[in-house]
Amino acid sequence: MNQSKLISFGAVFFIAIVLVIALSNSLFLTIDPGERGVLFKRFSGGLDKENIYDQGFHVIAPWNKVYIYDVRVNEAFEKMQVLSKNGLNITIELSLRYYPEPNKIGDLHENIGNKYLQRIIVPEIRAATREVIGKYFPEELYSSKRESIQTEIFERTRDAVSRKDIVIDAVLIRDIELPETVKGAIEEKLEAEQAALKFEYILQQETQEAERKIIEAQAKAESNRILNASLTENILRDKGIEATLELSNSPNSKVIIVGGSENGLPLILGQ
Repeated sequence: MNQSKLISFGAVFFIAIVLVIALSNSLFLTIDPGERGVLFKRFSGGLDKENIYDQGFHVIAPWNKVYIYDVRVNEAFEKMQVLSKNGLNITIELSLRYYPEPNKIGDLHENIGNKYLQRIIVPEIRAATREVIGKYFPEELYSSKRESIQTEIFERTRDAVSRKDIVIDAVLIRDIELPETVKGAIEEKLEAEQAALKFEYILQQETQEAERKIIEAQAKAESNRILNASLTENILRDKGIEATLELSNSPNSKVIIVGGSENGLPLILGQ
């Protein structure tokens, strides 16, 4: 009798072990770092949008299901053809960084699902890019307006998808392809503009140098005018006498005749 009970108990235990192993994938759940889970209760209320499962180990009923979402920042690339303001066909390549709102994946799963990149982000960024590029000429896309265009595409896409519980972290223009004829014309124009700026700079430098020389000459002329106005005959005679006296103190042999010249200055006769 005891042996029969032991066999029955062993059979039940074995069946239980088999059931646990068979249901382990549905009963035990591990959510990795950077992920969140939303629970679907098959027999009691459907999708539980309020209780979001965080990373770690979880035990759930085998008849329920957890949908896992990657909430880390992901990157996607989009290449498309758009028309510029003058109707030119342009190929533009974009990269974008995005992620779902971690605490809103219940609403995201109910309204859109895990294919939100294809269903929401891609159509919105395509629409924003066509609208923004259509306001600019090709030369603006190629040079001066590129950063502002990039910012405008990002802001329009961000505002559109934020209502869908999705975050756009950045939109970057990777490349803009123009027809070779247009590209060559733009490059020639840019080179001409750079040459004009260089010539303008040289001309400005030359003008400044000429102005400096004129000012310097005017200053010298004014100095000479003031000096000439201050030099009278008596001052010149006094300066001559001072110079003669200094020469008379030199060791060289000489004869000094006072009042010997026509203007009354001393005469110095050497050897």
